[in-house]
Amino acid sequence: MSEINVVPYIDVMLVLLVIFMVTTPLLTQGVEVDLPVAISNEVEDPDIEPFLLSVDKNGQLFANDEKQPLSGEEIVRRASIVYKRNPKIPFLVKGDRRVEYQAVMTAMVLLKQAGIPKVGLVTEPPEK
Repeated sequence: MSEINVVPYIDVMLVLLVIFMVTTPLLTQGVEVDLPVAISNEVEDPDIEPFLLSVDKNGQLFANDEKQPLSGEEIVRRASIVYKRNPKIPFLVKGDRRVEYQAVMTAMVLLKQAGIPKVGLVTEPPEK
């Protein structure tokens, strides 16, 4: 009776593991922004994918990983739909450090208009 040779399958699995380990850090979410540096708390439940509202250096608004800027009305509509589906989703504002303070405040007000009770800010940890 012949046995199945599993060594080739293990080789393939190891190659796939290496590929996933290399490509995962390359996948960034949202628009590329230069985040401000601050000491902050981690997201409460990292398993839940947050609703990410990005503000680029020009003050344009982007939802999650979209590349097209959105209007304020569209942000309110989408955030409201997401919140109604799952109120536990964290809502985060990711503002470029070079953007005017008013643009970040506008993003937070839009989320408030959508009925979001709690909004977090995304920052980078300070260098040690």
